[in-house]
Amino acid sequence: MTDSQDVLVGEIMGAHGLKGWVRVFSYTRPVNQILDYSPWQLVSPNKKEEFIISCSRVTGKKILVLFEECRSRNMADELKARQVYVDKSQLPSLESGDFYWNDLIGMQVKSSDGIFFGNVDSLMETGANDVLVVSPATGSWDGRERLIPYVEGEIILKVDQNSNQITVNWQSNY
Repeated sequence: MTDSQDVLVGEIMGAHGLKGWVRVFSYTRPVNQILDYSPWQLVSPNKKEEFIISCSRVTGKKILVLFEECRSRNMADELKARQVYVDKSQLPSLESGDFYWNDLIGMQVKSSDGIFFGNVDSLMETGANDVLVVSPATGSWDGRERLIPYVEGEIILKVDQNSNQITVNWQSNY
């Protein structure tokens, strides 16, 4: 339901109060950076709507947002679980060789020995390091999902966006 230029930056967790405010979980770092982007595309499995932030508050780890288009608790309740996307053009430009997590989704993952493990399905943030979630694909070594730590130089040897491939120092029996 989104196009290739849309980037997932958060999710609506639910309503807050009676006047249409919603709680937002941000995937951006720092978390309040999500508020720098506008408009937001709020996406559910069968609906995509554009919303403009009229007011926001950050209290501790909570991000609260009031949209111009949402002025009641009932309207806010309808937004629960919607994913928040923004157009990629809104994101800050990166230096050469840098990329966003979103750029890694769908890339092929191969070992330095040429073993094809599958494609990057998603990434997880853990305390120690980020982790690639690699799902099997046609032609992959086996049918196993793999969790590969994103440790540059040690495990992640090369990210080649031109060939859509990540080379890893990872064994097939891991």
